[in-house]
Amino acid sequence: MEKNKRVFVFDDNAEILELCTIILEDAGYDIRTSSTSNDIIGQVQAYVPDIIFMDNWLPDVGGVDATRALKAHETLKSIPVIYFSANNDVKTLAAEAGADGYLSKPFDIQELEDVIRKHLAI
Repeated sequence: MEKNKRVFVFDDNAEILELCTIILEDAGYDIRTSSTSNDIIGQVQAYVPDIIFMDNWLPDVGGVDATRALKAHETLKSIPVIYFSANNDVKTLAAEAGADGYLSKPFDIQELEDVIRKHLAI
């Protein structure tokens, strides 16, 4: 059996992190979460996920700057970053950040899984 796909979720809301963990583990993914985008490169390099979900409102470094840092990094830029936010302008913010896609909050389980499947082509 192939190894589970790895998902990294950045969000400062503990309830969202817990919800994503339950949903994604249940769907067979390995998941890591972080409530801060401090040392975003180091955090992502330590886990090397297949896909990243990035909240807009993160302490210290916001989601836009964190996504830009990842997309400017030679070895990490190919990892899809999905911007997810309750902000009405989530589509605009995702484009501004250079994200590969976006997911509006609140989202349902099916939407979350569909976005992952789409970007990982599974």
